[in-house]
Amino acid sequence: MIPTLYGRQRAAEALAALIATTSALLLGTMPAFGLDLERPELREFMAELRTNDGFDAQYLETVFAGVESKQGIIDAMTRPAEKVKPWFEYRAIFLTPRRISSGIDFFREHETHLRQIAAKTGVPPEIITAIIGVETFYGTRTGGYRAVDALATLAFDYPPRSKFFRSELRQLFLLARDEQLDVSQLTGSYAGALGPPQFIPSSYRNFAVDGNDDGRRDLLSDWDDIFASVANYFVVHNWQPAQPVAVRAQLKADTSRGDAVNELVMRDTVESLRRQGVEFSTDLPAKAPAMLITLAGEEGPEHWVGFQNFYTITRYNRSPMYALAVFQLSEAIAAGIRKTDAAP
Repeated sequence: MIPTLYGRQRAAEALAALIATTSALLLGTMPAFGLDLERPELREFMAELRTNDGFDAQYLETVFAGVESKQGIIDAMTRPAEKVKPWFEYRAIFLTPRRISSGIDFFREHETHLRQIAAKTGVPPEIITAIIGVETFYGTRTGGYRAVDALATLAFDYPPRSKFFRSELRQLFLLARDEQLDVSQLTGSYAGALGPPQFIPSSYRNFAVDGNDDGRRDLLSDWDDIFASVANYFVVHNWQPAQPVAVRAQLKADTSRGDAVNELVMRDTVESLRRQGVEFSTDLPAKAPAMLITLAGEEGPEHWVGFQNFYTITRYNRSPMYALAVFQLSEAIAAGIRKTDAAP
């Protein structure tokens, strides 16, 4: 018997949960080694924290004496879902009945604050909800790695991006000092992202805002700050209120464009894509920026045109599949809200 769409989604959800649980168990058993405090690059890093940022030498020695480099973190970094799964499998992780219904419940629980933030910023409440839904299943899966372990592992034992993660490790120490947090107790993803919105330390320091005027920016447990900060991130990255995110497209048989390479740059416009044989519907003006995205659907290539707001979502996570999953989850949540609002 051919399974229903609901059945396939439930099966995909169950499989994803099983894989996540199994992976967590396996990663937890992988080798972990204390950092060698005499490593030249680590000594140089600690010296920079002392000289440039004013950190106490004994404090740094104490923190790093407890830091572990974990092979599981490196393994996870090399195989994120955005890189190893086709779109139709990636989508099945996030567009499930449970994640949609949980998103509607989460929206209702926080509706007043979400709508207040949306009114101030122009970022729709369902988009904010979907970001948190994709990132951490509405704050329930924020990651169990110590952030200092994750970032130190990637800073000193993952050469492809050591420069970036060394900078983020510094930002973690500065963040802990700014917000009066214990740097050794902060936990998050294998990449050092923190809290329900999964801000990396530099994003936390640069884009987090105090959403309830209590004098703190708490992205670990304060939903007012979390919602306001996600919206602020979008505003800073040029979110356009009341404009579309993306639309499905078709390519003419004689199109000059061919398959897109999914470069996340806004070099095209609505007009230029249409000239290249891309067919889609939008009320945006001809000169509006646009990009063609081609993804692997279950029945063949899927073509989408993303607009400025699609590009803005990719600033949160530089993946077209991520942006499309956020958009589609937000639409499903919004549809569920409208349905319950219309019910007698």
